[in-house]
Amino acid sequence: MRTVIPLKSQNDLEILREAGRILAGIMQKLEGRVNPGISTAEIDSLAEKLIREAGCKSAFKGYKGYPAAVCISLNEEVVHGIPGPRILTDKDIISLDVGIEYQGYFSDVAVTLALGRIEPRTKKLIEVAKKALSEGIKQAAVNNHLFDISYAVQEYVEENGFSVVRDFVGHGIGRELHEEPEIPNFGQPHRGAILRSGMVLAIEPMVNMGTWETRILDNGWTAVTKDGLPSAHFEHTIAVTDEGPEILTRLNG
Repeated sequence: MRTVIPLKSQNDLEILREAGRILAGIMQKLEGRVNPGISTAEIDSLAEKLIREAGCKSAFKGYKGYPAAVCISLNEEVVHGIPGPRILTDKDIISLDVGIEYQGYFSDVAVTLALGRIEPRTKKLIEVAKKALSEGIKQAAVNNHLFDISYAVQEYVEENGFSVVRDFVGHGIGRELHEEPEIPNFGQPHRGAILRSGMVLAIEPMVNMGTWETRILDNGWTAVTKDGLPSAHFEHTIAVTDEGPEILTRLNG
């Protein structure tokens, strides 16, 4: 069955640009509050407050029963960590994944931050995951293939000695949080759908220090690395345009 990838109109894109701008601002404010001594529940409460004050709704809270406004994943947690009483320390790395709904359109962004004294290889893990996102975004160009994005991410990650998670993928985004297509972070180039102007994609490498394999905790949500080694996650919502890929959730700095 052929995958149908929605194309956005100029009006759609204008609203999605504003949604991305708002979400980037929310994420930057959250980053400024992420320090040792704060609990993950406090970060979630702030996220919910910022989303509400921006005139938006959380894309995540209540989605298939997820209980929070922001996914907070620490250390060996890959994605979908649930905020709670845990207090951050200066040895943690933290991934924040936030989504909003604005005027009926969705936007999604994720970052991984180091809180202090981390090992050099963990620092490199975060740097590689962030650069892998940039490498993937470069391939989100008109007339490229979808898996050109996947291949660019995988190639960069693996040549730096890390692994890409295969159990979770990026996705189309727009009127729904998850639209076609699924965007794996691995694959062969020159395959998959042809990219067209007006497609909007959430590209999100999840990069593990050790094995790519994951398992789900008893809470039914949190994915962790199977070997207990750290993981990093970055994401942007981007538009495919005739002028090249446009990052809708670009963070300043």
